[in-house]
Amino acid sequence: MDGVIVDNHIFHLKAWKKFCEVNNIKFSAQEFREKFFGKNNHDILKGLLNRNISYQEVFKLGEAKEAIYREIYQPFIKPVTGLVEFIKILKINGFRLAIATSAHKPNLDFVLNMLRISQYFDVLVDASKVTHSKPSPEIFLKAANLLGVESAACIVFEDSVSGINAAKAAGMLVVALLTTHKREELPNTDFFISDFTDPLLKKFLRLNP
Repeated sequence: MDGVIVDNHIFHLKAWKKFCEVNNIKFSAQEFREKFFGKNNHDILKGLLNRNISYQEVFKLGEAKEAIYREIYQPFIKPVTGLVEFIKILKINGFRLAIATSAHKPNLDFVLNMLRISQYFDVLVDASKVTHSKPSPEIFLKAANLLGVESAACIVFEDSVSGINAAKAAGMLVVALLTTHKREELPNTDFFISDFTDPLLKKFLRLNP
């Protein structure tokens, strides 16, 4: 979702920075981008605090950070360019769609409700539905299972290093969006796009207009 449905990494960075300032935690935007984009709050908080952290503490601190994020982002939220038209074309072409996100349900609901696109997705898998976060392939394998399709028949749209590695580990085709990272920062993948208006994307996926 993050970096694919919405280009929101700057707002997450701003929210994490503010959260760290409030909690007297050292923060580097560059280090955060390199280490934590695409990961869940447990792994992020464990890394920022440099210690093991309980589920209760993850929930409390994570909710505080996400509340900051939603407040900051709400006035600016919009879909990645071309997204809505693209997912309509996917549905016309018979694709089943899933969201597999490291975000928790309040953030997933926030994005879907603000953009009014929940009706297009057949399956929703958030961080609470899996044990291991990306780069583990668990979240993508679970989404495929819920969709009722084999891994090899799936196409993943990702923007993060950990997400691309997770999708590849699941044996899935990967389209990388250049919203969060530069192309040279991302692992080898099958196709790169800046947004969903890329004229070659329909041809790559063999879609009817």
